[in-house]
Amino acid sequence: QVQLVESGGGLVQAGGSLRLSCAASGSRFSINDMGWYRQAPGEQRELVATITNIGSTNYADSVKGRFGISRDNAKNTVYLQMNSLKPEDTAVYYCNLKTPWRSEYWGKGTLVTVSS
Repeated sequence: QVQLVESGGGLVQAGGSLRLSCAASGSRFSINDMGWYRQAPGEQRELVATITNIGSTNYADSVKGRFGISRDNAKNTVYLQMNSLKPEDTAVYYCNLKTPWRSEYWGKGTLVTVSS
């Protein structure tokens, strides 16, 4: 059974930084595409950043230049480094795993709150 566990969320002032981690188990991590999504109160879940199994990355326009996604296949972990945080980045951040066979899994999320 695939499990994704996020960590690293919290309260930070605008302009600050946080690093989110997502530890995966139950799957051959290195073959999967990974991603971070977020959902603000009253809003739909939206893509933040993705990284393929070969390390290609993609970012939402709203976070380009501020966020960086990376993965450590030896640790079965994907990271999201968030810099220059803004109040509008406040949301629950979810880790996502997509297998080559189009199965998809989600973590339970970690809350990021950015105060102005």
